[in-house]
Amino acid sequence: MKIVVLGAGVVGVTTAWQLLKDGHEVTVIDRADGPAQVTSFGNAGLVAPGHAYAWSSPAAPGMMLRSLWRGDQAIRFKPRLSVRQWDWMRRFLGQCNVASAKRNTGHKSRLCVYSQSMLDQVVAETGVSFDSLGGGLIYFYRSPEAFAAAAVKCRILQDAGIAIKILDRDATVAKDPGLAAARDQIAGSVYAVTDASGDANQFAIALARKCGEAGAVFRYGEEVLDLRARGSEVTAVVTDKGDMVADAYVLSLGVYSPHLVERLGIRLPIYPVKGYSATLWISEPALAPRLGGVDEQNLLAYCPMGDRLRLTATAEISGYSTAHKPGDFKVMFERARALFEGAADFDNPTMWAGLRPMTPTGIPVIDRSPYANLWLNTGHGHMGWTMSNGSARILADLVAQRQPAISREGMTYEG
Repeated sequence: MKIVVLGAGVVGVTTAWQLLKDGHEVTVIDRADGPAQVTSFGNAGLVAPGHAYAWSSPAAPGMMLRSLWRGDQAIRFKPRLSVRQWDWMRRFLGQCNVASAKRNTGHKSRLCVYSQSMLDQVVAETGVSFDSLGGGLIYFYRSPEAFAAAAVKCRILQDAGIAIKILDRDATVAKDPGLAAARDQIAGSVYAVTDASGDANQFAIALARKCGEAGAVFRYGEEVLDLRARGSEVTAVVTDKGDMVADAYVLSLGVYSPHLVERLGIRLPIYPVKGYSATLWISEPALAPRLGGVDEQNLLAYCPMGDRLRLTATAEISGYSTAHKPGDFKVMFERARALFEGAADFDNPTMWAGLRPMTPTGIPVIDRSPYANLWLNTGHGHMGWTMSNGSARILADLVAQRQPAISREGMTYEG
């Protein structure tokens, strides 16, 4: 079939690769000037099944409320006069209970584990390089109470087949000597043995190149404006460069996915959650972390990428702007300096902000739409990098009318 993939982020590019493997003729359209230039550009870099907990947890409403007058909360809510925002908030808060959080974490874990296996397969097939790093990830806690609670909570992930070890303070620093300067700030950690990391932007660029070699066409600098439909099928995609007709279409436009299909009566519960990212040059490798991880009580993620250190923090429910100023990174840098002082050049960071396409559950929509030839692979939230390769394989299997390798419970389109 001739298939058009809408979006060249890491989800769109991995989808293109899997469709090519199945023998389809693939065209990818994106308004950016290259792959992974939007949400996938500066993300945390963690391939993290061991961090698949649902953000919509019982603790989330309190953080959001406190964020109205405190700037140090991991989840921040900035109210807007937006029906879309408040409808999403209503749905999100409806998931912030123990039963829903456990269920959603289970669904996310299943997809993340499968997706990491697909990432390994793609790397073996293509040989792409992306500053990848194996050896696990460390999720550490500052207080004994939070550490004890985490040791219990991680059983949900262990039940999903994720290999996890509980490490005390000394064992944590022994596992990653780059945390030695922060030893007194660490009560203990959850060590996800098979988690990994890498630069999603580099990966998408390299895989897009492989897709091109395999026959895919990438149309960059082309904005998708609309979808034409007749009856139960989409008949064309409308762009600022003209119409394009195909046998099937895949929607992977991140936070803009709902806007494109709303006119067709398709309601996608996706809203942007803004995150802040900084990339620093490592100035003293001996002091830098050897593995990626998360300072859990501050939701500060860190990830070594070759000679760079990536820092990410904050989940801000504030609309579609990616604007940022140095003051937005103040808390992030204060906390990161306390962990890795002397390891990196904090005086010359590259700062960035991106929009995570979040569903209220944190689980993407991977399904056929109400239109027979329009497929949905979107809404991957803060784990798009981790979930991308598995999501792409599931989507390709659905197009081929094959049963996916894992259950799609929680991933279907509900309307």
